[in-house]
Amino acid sequence: MAYDRYVAICNPLLYIVTMSMQLCKQLVAGVFAVGLVDSMIYACFTFRLSFCSSNIINHFTYDIPPLLALSCSDTRINEIVMFAFTCCIIVSSLVTVLLSYVYITFTILQIRSAKGRHRAFSTCTFHLTAVVLFFGTLLFMYLHPTSSYPMETDKVASVFYTLVIPMLDPLIYSLRNMEVKDALRKAMNKLLTNS
Repeated sequence: MAYDRYVAICNPLLYIVTMSMQLCKQLVAGVFAVGLVDSMIYACFTFRLSFCSSNIINHFTYDIPPLLALSCSDTRINEIVMFAFTCCIIVSSLVTVLLSYVYITFTILQIRSAKGRHRAFSTCTFHLTAVVLFFGTLLFMYLHPTSSYPMETDKVASVFYTLVIPMLDPLIYSLRNMEVKDALRKAMNKLLTNS
């Protein structure tokens, strides 16, 4: 999405040529390949662990940190591998998105009309809000030491990035629509006048 926004704002006349079906397929295939390699590495390192106590994961979803908490063997290597791959994937993705927005910001600042700048910034602001919320919770979830936060805090963070943020995406993106903004303003005014 960040590359799509970058091309749409920085090279709008070349958008159809740049964002070809072939490029979109390559981007999707790249994301799937990285996800597949990442999950295969986690699976291989998980198979070397032994589990001798409870087999109930104290979490809402199957995730690596709660699974490591169940292991009765040394999990330091798994934690190091998870930390390294998480740093590589999350940080590289975040840096890519932020760099694209640096280029987008410079391009928007060159727009002569204030209305055009405002429209371009409002379009990007909603996407950037969703990105910051998503990556913020991921960074919290995967890059903190395993013993520094209780499992309950991890549960809340995982619910936030697996349920809350994806449910907020349609709302965040629909707020760009003027009709939705007007309906929201009317509902808020009605709520405030009735209170």
